[in-house]
Amino acid sequence: MPVSVPAADRRQRASAAFSLSFLSLVFSITAFSSSYWCEGTRKVAKPFCTGQSTGDHCIRFNSPDANDSNAVQYIWETGDDKFVDRKFHAGIWYSCEEIINEEGEKCRSFISLTPASDRGVLWLSIVTELLYIILLLTGVILMSVEMCYYSTVIDGLKINAFSAVVTVLAGLLGMVAHMMYTTVFQMTVNLGPEDWRPHTWDYGWSYCLAWASFACCMAAAVTTINKYTKTILEFKHKRKTLGKSLKIKYKFPDR
Repeated sequence: MPVSVPAADRRQRASAAFSLSFLSLVFSITAFSSSYWCEGTRKVAKPFCTGQSTGDHCIRFNSPDANDSNAVQYIWETGDDKFVDRKFHAGIWYSCEEIINEEGEKCRSFISLTPASDRGVLWLSIVTELLYIILLLTGVILMSVEMCYYSTVIDGLKINAFSAVVTVLAGLLGMVAHMMYTTVFQMTVNLGPEDWRPHTWDYGWSYCLAWASFACCMAAAVTTINKYTKTILEFKHKRKTLGKSLKIKYKFPDR
């Protein structure tokens, strides 16, 4: 039996809502587990060049015999030449910065860098992010059940309404969580440890991914609500049409 046009349209809207919600879930998990919410540089003093180390990342001497302890050594670098920019990136869980003259990074917990007065807000942000991911997962499961559930349209509408409420609530929690982390990071930049405060910084790809997740979540919520509303209106229209046809039938009965 061919699928009617309204039923095919409902399937397309359900698929679109599921795809957006699933994309939002993937983006949120990736952003939550990464450490590139913010990126920047720190100005640190250059170490003295030792052994065979040369280059712009350490302070050189102008003495031809640097190993001779009797030789007087003069530092030719002054002002900003004594400092080097060290790149760093930070996320919800930890902050990492590059090691000068070596490969690799040195990481430490971002929670330990946060001022004590703001750690409560950071933990609240983490809990809200987890609730956001859990609600997104719940919405994805409900939408997948709705797509595979062919019993009655009424049961599908009930699942559709619940998934819409869950998705909207998830979007609100995600927005609050992202804004709280932004506030905590800015406070850490101003009041954090001296050996961590960045010289320049900007938001990284994880931060953009987190807000892209929020955008996909709200788009999925709008699509789900639109599908629910359109289905209700179709039912009302069919009921009204059926009522008119029954009135005509009983008013002019067949001979």
